[in-house]
Amino acid sequence: MKRIEAGMDNIELHEALERYFAEHRGEFIESICRLIAVRSVNAQAEPGMPYGKGPAEALQLALQMAEQLGLSTHNADNYAGTADLNRHETKLGILVHLDVVPEGEHWRTDPFEGILQDGKLYGRGASDDKGPAVAAMYALAAVKALGIELNSNVRLIFGTDEESGCRDLRYYFARYPVPPYLFTADGEFPVLNTEKGGLFTAFSAKFPATAFIEEQAGIMYARGGSRSNVVPGEAEALIRGLKQSEVTDALQHLIPIPGVKVQVSNSGTDVLLTVLGKSTHASEPQSGSNAVTALLALLSVLPLPDSPGLNALRHVGQLFPHGDVHGLAAGIAMEDELSGKLTVNLAILDYTSASLTGVLDCRLPLCATEENTRDVLLSRLQRFGLELSPGGYSPAHHVPSESPFIRQLLSAYEEYSGVKGECMSTGGWSYVHGISGGVNFGPAMPGTPTGIHGPDEYAVIEDLLTASKIYARVIMDLCGSNPAPV
Repeated sequence: MKRIEAGMDNIELHEALERYFAEHRGEFIESICRLIAVRSVNAQAEPGMPYGKGPAEALQLALQMAEQLGLSTHNADNYAGTADLNRHETKLGILVHLDVVPEGEHWRTDPFEGILQDGKLYGRGASDDKGPAVAAMYALAAVKALGIELNSNVRLIFGTDEESGCRDLRYYFARYPVPPYLFTADGEFPVLNTEKGGLFTAFSAKFPATAFIEEQAGIMYARGGSRSNVVPGEAEALIRGLKQSEVTDALQHLIPIPGVKVQVSNSGTDVLLTVLGKSTHASEPQSGSNAVTALLALLSVLPLPDSPGLNALRHVGQLFPHGDVHGLAAGIAMEDELSGKLTVNLAILDYTSASLTGVLDCRLPLCATEENTRDVLLSRLQRFGLELSPGGYSPAHHVPSESPFIRQLLSAYEEYSGVKGECMSTGGWSYVHGISGGVNFGPAMPGTPTGIHGPDEYAVIEDLLTASKIYARVIMDLCGSNPAPV
């Protein structure tokens, strides 16, 4: 690889980067596939592995790859790891994560193989966030391979707990300094400078268990969902005392519910009601179809005798009706110009004849407060005998678009994409949430539906390669021997 000469102009620099990524395209893709093959879902802690074997294995593999690319690495006790470009003082930090959500159902390909079809790489983590991690890694590697002179270091930080609470970064930043400039490669271009706030909480109720007998109709259980930040794609209920034909007849006027499939089958002497929706990230519930809220709608029309438990289920269905992803029925709908509408995801439901628990993931615009969201929801739930867990409110994250750092990021994006850049808002939370000045920067191109947290998640390879070039340009501009002013 020809190294950069002093005084090289932008055209020559572009050509050099193009050659580097053309020569390394194959190993770039292979690196993503190797990471996808590791099922790095958060699991029970083991000695030396705070989030289980999978995340620790993915971290060790990523650090090994970084070393092979000539970067200096460090493992922070398997909570996080770093790859440094040089030994200068760190000026820029890039955050990525190697943990993934569970694969779920209904994949057309093996979620942990990494299948390249028509320019798209399919697999769990392809876009969230193993593909982006490799794009950032190769940006550092390209700058190093081209011999570009830098006055400051760039540190790539690999996390392992982004999907389950970001405890990894709390551990890491309690021991190591936060770089002066920071972005995460865990979203889309141009720049996501606003991340909605959140109300992440649970509600519950307990009631006298109903003594079911063969002649008595009732719901034995109803359940769905597994992760708070995923729109549930499946839910089911076991119904006693009704025939399959009675259940089917009762559901006729609600079927079809848009976006879901309903299955009614016998389970011994009981009836199993199964709902298949469409899972997606909780920050965009309008892109999915919530199987839990659809199940509640179906259960509400069954010819069942009143009971405290059934009434509680019906009340939950009234507060969170299917398709109401903005909290209208719950009384918390709101929006503002910068961050958009509030969204609600009833992510988990667990009902038995003795108790009911639900988990909520609400993404809140800048205009939201604890008083106009949590307090309102608490009042509505208590009206129906349901209790809301304490806490769970967090304000939105916002970095002014006039920030010089943001202007520099947008400049690099415009140079390599050929598209005018602007700041955008997202309902998703990333590693930079709450870190002063931190923003979410790529790597997906605007409007690309990569299916994160759902089946057949994918990344567009050309977009990842373009992102890597953009990141390399940011490194050169911010940390080079003649850095652009910020």
